Amino acid sequence: MIPAEFKYLCPSTVDEAVRMLAEEGEDAKIIAGGQSLVPVLRMRLAAPTALIDISGLTELTGVHDDGDSLLIGAMTTHYEVQRDHLIHDHALLLKLATDTVADPQVRHRGTFGGSLCHADPAGDLLAPALALDAVMIIAGPDGRREVPASEFFAGYFETAVAPGEILTDVRVPKYTGWGAHYEKLNRVAQAWSIVAVAAAVQVRGGTIAAARVGLTNVGAGPVRAVDVESALVGQPATAEAISEAALRASAGDGYKDNLARVLTGRALTAAVAG
Repeated sequence: MIPAEFKYLCPSTVDEAVRMLAEEGEDAKIIAGGQSLVPVLRMRLAAPTALIDISGLTELTGVHDDGDSLLIGAMTTHYEVQRDHLIHDHALLLKLATDTVADPQVRHRGTFGGSLCHADPAGDLLAPALALDAVMIIAGPDGRREVPASEFFAGYFETAVAPGEILTDVRVPKYTGWGAHYEKLNRVAQAWSIVAVAAAVQVRGGTIAAARVGLTNVGAGPVRAVDVESALVGQPATAEAISEAALRASAGDGYKDNLARVLTGRALTAAVAG
């Protein structure tokens, strides 16, 4: 099917993109990698009057050291996230989750920020961003504002990005030396998660000093497994402690509850093993 007619615009700066959004009105759409938007355009499930292409905005690309955190440009591709040494050294969970996204073609075109803004509950980057306490930086007519991941995901395919705004960067605290793992059960086609678990664990002297656990596709958005985290901290890094904590994972129904607990146990075991 052929998309409905639309105006195509290419801004040269973020500020120009924000201005174009204001001028074109609420029926305008931002296009970045296009891996989520283009299919719905072709099926006419979306019919924007204007597409504002930000793929040429180099100011939105790359991973940068920002002291105690990393600053990831929203236009950074999944492929770049997979291979960036700063991500590997300080936010390994993001690299491991990105490794499971779709296929190589999508990872070369799709973007880190685009995946977060699409907010598909089965998407693989939402739970890691939530677990790692990421902060989203959003540009709009009134300037830039910061929204923590815990407040960013508003429901099915909904985020805190308001009409007329653009996600520009994601700030992620450094988790240097933490073990991490992303455990996923998925249908083979397109690799959409049925349930997945993002886990990062800090072990000191054989004891779990800190833990971060996020669940994928167990609700309208990613879920932080705070009960699992609290059950782990201060416990020995043993199979018994992990199994006991994993029982606290919940997905809201019997079938997914069992999956969440099994996958949480697997993810934590792999994270602790490093």
